Amino acid sequence: MSERYVRPLETQDIPKVMDLLVQVNLVHYNGRPDIFKKDTKFTEEDVEHNFVGSEMNPVFVCVEVDDEGNEMVLGHAFCEIHENLGNSVLQAKRSLYIDDICVDEQLRGQGIGRKLYEYVLSYAEKDGDFDNILLNVWAFNETAYNFYTELGMKPQRIFMEKVL
Repeated sequence: MSERYVRPLETQDIPKVMDLLVQVNLVHYNGRPDIFKKDTKFTEEDVEHNFVGSEMNPVFVCVEVDDEGNEMVLGHAFCEIHENLGNSVLQAKRSLYIDDICVDEQLRGQGIGRKLYEYVLSYAEKDGDFDNILLNVWAFNETAYNFYTELGMKPQRIFMEKVL
């Protein structure tokens, strides 16, 4: 019987994470090709040097372990720590920002995204030094918006545009 759990990103996870980054980028490219290119936002080198073991940019992966002990990455959560400490108008806040949660497109709807989100929430609560968790959802991505709403997240602000 296989087991699924979430853990920090490791170097051996990078090839699958790169595949997931392509998938999430295609969602954005297909939704707003006037904004997004088909390229991924990170290279393998970026991921290895800026995210593996990073305290300010933690990345977590949900893996499944088969009967032989082999791990397969099912999804990821890229996070960033944002600190607003010296603004004259805004209250000081320390936020855990979720830059991406992506589950392999063939595995969506199995609770993997929820498992990743709950791990991120637990990480933020365990640290005890965060005021909130933030993320950005593009208006065209109703699936993601509905997913995060079901998890109890609420809009903080709305970013609007007029395309010229």
